[in-house]
Amino acid sequence: MPNLEPSLSLGLPRRLTELLVTQGLLSQEQLAEALSEQHKTGGKIGSILISKGLLTEEQFLSFLGDQCGIRYVSLSEFKFEDDILDLIPESIARQHILIPCRKSEDNVLTVAVSDPLNVMVLDDLKMITGSEISAVLASESEIMAAIDKGYHAISAEEALDEIVHQSDASANATDIALDNEAESQEVVEDVRGLEKSASDAPVIKMVNLILSNAVKEHASDIHIEAFPKEIRVRYRIDGVLHERASPPKKFHQAMTTRIKIMANLNIAERRIPQDGRIKIKANGKEIDLRVSVLPCAPGEKIVMRILDSSGLKVQMNQLGFEPEALAVFNKAMNAPYGINLITGPTGSGKSTTLYSALANLNTPDTNILTVEDPVEYQLHGINQVQVNPHAGLTFASALRSFLRQDPDIIMVGETRDLETAQIAINAALTGHLVFTTLHTNDAPSSITRLSMMGVEPFLISAAVLMVEAQRLVRSICPKCKEAYEVDVGSLIKHNISEEALKPKNGKVTLYKGKGCDYCAQTGYRGRLGLYEVLELTDPIRELILNKAPASEIKKIGIKQGMLTLRACALRKLLEGTTTVEEMIRVTASDIET
Repeated sequence: MPNLEPSLSLGLPRRLTELLVTQGLLSQEQLAEALSEQHKTGGKIGSILISKGLLTEEQFLSFLGDQCGIRYVSLSEFKFEDDILDLIPESIARQHILIPCRKSEDNVLTVAVSDPLNVMVLDDLKMITGSEISAVLASESEIMAAIDKGYHAISAEEALDEIVHQSDASANATDIALDNEAESQEVVEDVRGLEKSASDAPVIKMVNLILSNAVKEHASDIHIEAFPKEIRVRYRIDGVLHERASPPKKFHQAMTTRIKIMANLNIAERRIPQDGRIKIKANGKEIDLRVSVLPCAPGEKIVMRILDSSGLKVQMNQLGFEPEALAVFNKAMNAPYGINLITGPTGSGKSTTLYSALANLNTPDTNILTVEDPVEYQLHGINQVQVNPHAGLTFASALRSFLRQDPDIIMVGETRDLETAQIAINAALTGHLVFTTLHTNDAPSSITRLSMMGVEPFLISAAVLMVEAQRLVRSICPKCKEAYEVDVGSLIKHNISEEALKPKNGKVTLYKGKGCDYCAQTGYRGRLGLYEVLELTDPIRELILNKAPASEIKKIGIKQGMLTLRACALRKLLEGTTTVEEMIRVTASDIET
């Protein structure tokens, strides 16, 4: 999924916003557009200008620094010493998004701030530190990264060791651990004992440390797995799993119980899977965790999906669509009736695309109903229904009820069977706009998937407006991005046409991240969306009626201008926003072999 969090949290007085136009950084129309967006969303004008691509972060900060008489800097020019960081408490640094950088011999403390208009905090810092304050301006993202690195110089391994040493090893071994023989047998757990072990301070600290580190590292999932002699903790960051520091094996049962208590699950039940939710507060915002507990041989495995709604309800042009694909998507999204299919594997950003589309369509004069399993995010103004098969509430039964609720737009979380597909098609053919998802490899394959379910070709041809397939690729870290040249032959062997590469003297300039603290030495920061949008035109509808294979539909789609997932990835590769390795990892070749 693309990195959509704002890099600034700045508001501007009216005089400064008008200066943006006077100095030629914005047109009057662009400023009016941004102010209109601010009026609707209540966001900060600085964040809006950058998120809409009207100004770069560097342009905005340089302008702001000039107007406020504060120098704009990159924090890479500072070394954050412990004695300097100790002058300002971490809680204040995080609350006001600032960090002390250095102190001169004449008692002047240089502080990097993200909001130079907040002069009150500078007076507070003078009182706290007893020093004169010299402010410099830096981006919020750089300051937060410096805070995470500077104030948390202690590694995750050292933090866990410290927590373990705080506990009485022998007592905890008795209360918490089950020896290997006991774990291999069916044991009736003492619920009171489990609750006691889960409430021990070290266990609570361990769970809190795992959760807080995952949020700080922008992980999408947390995996806690048990093996015969160890626990493994992994975070999925930008779509790839990374192993992290893990507690000793003896704490596994207590940690599992602690997480179950937080998710309101049955702590005594270890034989069947369980699902629950946890709500936590991190960095001043509420974050939901979707918890899945799976019984395995050495012990229960826990996966927690981190659901941060701040990336939802964005403008469609911020998701990463190519202009041609976005035009087709918007046309189908604003149609009066028909079905729009969103496809892709789990974790490909389908929820973000769906919720963003619904948020753009959500107006007081529109009745929107959704049926989901589960309801991941709650959207104001939209009626959302949670599937409950045990109570007889399935996708199909919910859809039948929807048709009696006078809907304008219906969203079906997933079309899993023929019954659901038929009701959705019936809704589309009777004047409703329907959004739903499928699990297929690309857009043309969705037609084959519906046929395999048993949906008649004439119904598919009549009801479906558009099929969109998507993937997410990691984007190159902007802080350590560097160019390099490669021979065109090394790319052609990956089934990339020389015509698409447009080489100069047999060479192509590409980019990669060499690794830095900002990207945790990975070379990547955030993700970008790849979108393959197939519009069902008359030629394609004819192919569907003739039961043509997906490969034929794909050929016609490409002739009509459809950009495949590989073509979108290639564009981003040549633009310098992703790497060859990511393109090959995420997308398949369009050249038949």
